[in-house]
Parts: sequence; structure tokens; C-alpha cells
Amino acid sequence: MANEERVDKWLWAMRVFKTRTIATEACKKGRVTIAGVAVKPSRAIKPGDEIAVKKPPITYTFRVKALSANRLGAKLVPEYLENITPPDQYEILEMAKIAGFIDRRKGLGRPTKRDSRQINQFVEDAFSDFDFDFDDFDDDIDNFEAGEH
Repeated sequence: MANEERVDKWLWAMRVFKTRTIATEACKKGRVTIAGVAVKPSRAIKPGDEIAVKKPPITYTFRVKALSANRLGAKLVPEYLENITPPDQYEILEMAKIAGFIDRRKGLGRPTKRDSRQINQFVEDAFSDFDFDFDDFDDDIDNFEAGEH
């Protein structure tokens, strides 16, 4: 075991992120902090450091217990990191899960079949009284261009 390890590599090895590339991107985007300061992917960490990782909607906090450059099996992870995430963060996560069923935020997947039917019904109702003939519109444009207003 080494005395220091790159933060991106360690987060990947501890299974916080699925790939090292994703861990590196999280660091670059300022989602990984140590002592409240955003860190670069190459930042060296050592045992005892506390790392905060923002994975919306919550921020996880981990204490480094030991270092490993190799990706570990899930059962071995607790020997290398201690999850010290405050309970209120997990409450936020639970609320987000519940809210996800009620009010899906933009970008969280495709609408369900039921959602699609409701959207189509809404659009049909909203535009059912709206009589618009594109042929008339073309005639109006031609008349306007010809100077006949």
C-alpha cells in the first residue's frame, strides 16, 4: 500500500464511481471536495482525509481509512472507507425518490405511456378550438409580399 493515492483513482477503487473517467469528470466539475475545497483529479489523499462527493440530490461524505490503487470487491470497501454521510442527506434522498413518482424533473427519462396519453389529450384539448388553415396563411403571406395589406 502507498502513502498517498490520487483522489479520482481512489474513488473509483472504492466503487463510489462506476468508472475512473466518471470520477475524473466529477473532480473537474467541482463535485469532489476535501475540507470544503474542490479538488483536481490528481489531488493526493491519505488516510484520515474526509472527502465530500456531490451526487445530486445529496452529498456523500467519506473518511479515508486506507488506500488502494486497485478496484475492490464490494465486501472489502468498508475496510478502506468509512461512510460518514449525515442522516439528513439520506432524508433528502428519500424525499427525492418519493417526489420522483409524483413530479419527474426534466431529463429524468422518457414519459410513461400514461404520461404520453395525458400530454396528447392536453394538446388536443388546447388546440381543438383553434382553426388554422395553412393554405390561408400562405395566401396572406403572398398578398403581404405583393403589397396588398
